[in-house]
Amino acid sequence: MYSDAALTQPRQRGVTLIELIMFIVIVSVALASIIAVMRITTANSADPLRRKQALMIAEGLLEEVRSAGFTRCDPSDPAGDDPANPACTIPENWGQVAPEPVNPRPFDNINDYVAQPNVAVAAFNNAAGVLVDVSGQPVGVDGYTATLMVSPAQLGGFGVAGGSAANTDVLRIRVSVAFGGDAPVVLDAYRMRYARGFQ
Repeated sequence: MYSDAALTQPRQRGVTLIELIMFIVIVSVALASIIAVMRITTANSADPLRRKQALMIAEGLLEEVRSAGFTRCDPSDPAGDDPANPACTIPENWGQVAPEPVNPRPFDNINDYVAQPNVAVAAFNNAAGVLVDVSGQPVGVDGYTATLMVSPAQLGGFGVAGGSAANTDVLRIRVSVAFGGDAPVVLDAYRMRYARGFQ
């Protein structure tokens, strides 16, 4: 039978084949998950930079439009925009239509940036369709597109929401900058004409 020496010998310790296979499977699943996360992170690592550039472009374009005048009469109107003289010889309208003089960017009035309200247009492109800054120079970043929409709005009981009249007292300015296939950066601002004669 068995001798006492055989019973007192320590048993050999180790892992079974099943334990080894389970270990390999668990480590493989964890490693595959880590690699997938690293791949997604690496692929999207440029997105914050592109989004920040789009935000900077949108802020600059929005500031340009907000800085334009907001008058009922064109600044070239001999009657001016005087509260004492309610009639305009050259009323401000959407776009630059006669008898209003055609001026380059930056325009003298917010309404001059778009030919019609409530429609998003590429108002910041040159004749070749390239996005340009206020001085007409290409922005210098590829893959970005910008649109502008100016809409009559109502704010604090003033203005008319959803209208199309150019002589409204409140305008909503929306600049949208898109890059690649990602969601665009959209900025909104309002301009209010507080009183006649004020810009």
